[in-house]
Amino acid sequence: MDVLVARDVFRQYGETVAVDGVSLAVGAGEIFGLVGPNGAGKTTLVRALTGTTDAEGTVELFGNPPRAVDEERLGLLPQDFDPPARLTARELIEYYGGLYDEARDTDQLLADVGMTDSADVYYENLSGGQQRRTCVATALINDPDLLVLDEPTTGIDPAGRRQLWGLLTDLADAGTTIFITTHYMEEAQQLADRVGLLADGELVALATPDQLIETYGGDSLLYIDGEFTDDATTLFDHEVTVDDGRLTIRNVSPEQIAEITNTLDAEGVSYDSLTWTEPDLEDVYLELTGHAVTADGRIRTEVEV
Repeated sequence: MDVLVARDVFRQYGETVAVDGVSLAVGAGEIFGLVGPNGAGKTTLVRALTGTTDAEGTVELFGNPPRAVDEERLGLLPQDFDPPARLTARELIEYYGGLYDEARDTDQLLADVGMTDSADVYYENLSGGQQRRTCVATALINDPDLLVLDEPTTGIDPAGRRQLWGLLTDLADAGTTIFITTHYMEEAQQLADRVGLLADGELVALATPDQLIETYGGDSLLYIDGEFTDDATTLFDHEVTVDDGRLTIRNVSPEQIAEITNTLDAEGVSYDSLTWTEPDLEDVYLELTGHAVTADGRIRTEVEV
């Protein structure tokens, strides 16, 4: 059963098209990742999907228009969320819990998001990552059936980000449907069951991370640094290029690396270092849009990469 369905969603501000005919569906218990840089239209689409802005097209949550859905069933964390700063993390969670007929246990939520030790610190005195953890907890307070999170891990350190990934995965395993936006490609690749790539308001691809990488990601690459000449390309059965003394060997599996180094040793060829990379969602996004996404969510052209 599809919990969230969008058909031809379109939203324009003046002359700017923010969302351009997006269609997608999210099934029960699925984690769906919407990926793209700042300005791609992620936040506008989230607002359209949750009924906080008007848009052309059709949106249904649990088979109903978003504004007709029981608020107890929906949890939403906007990207720009500004709760009262002179409340502690604990007080904030309890405050938002009071808005619902039934609320989850505050102490358990604090533990789930890694905020137990800072529970009684005023929100304004928390670090950016701690503030975001607290905000995630407020979206979970009503134990929603559908959880919509707009850039939930921005400002959170890598360890904290992985802790939240685990929490969200556990929620999905228990039946919660999760729609998350992010500009972190690794986050989408590790967390989401399916990923939609958004660029300039358009959904340019939608599939599982593995399917996207297989279709658009390109080859794995083995870089061997040294002082190689063009003759070195004849040593291997793979596609090999030499550039400024560096060997680049395409489509190499991890199991084949030992075979390649053994060949070099047998030929008496020395090298300084080797690096193996496999394609990921960053490569997919670059291939499909001509843009890479920086760590802070900005875009840069292929020429600049």
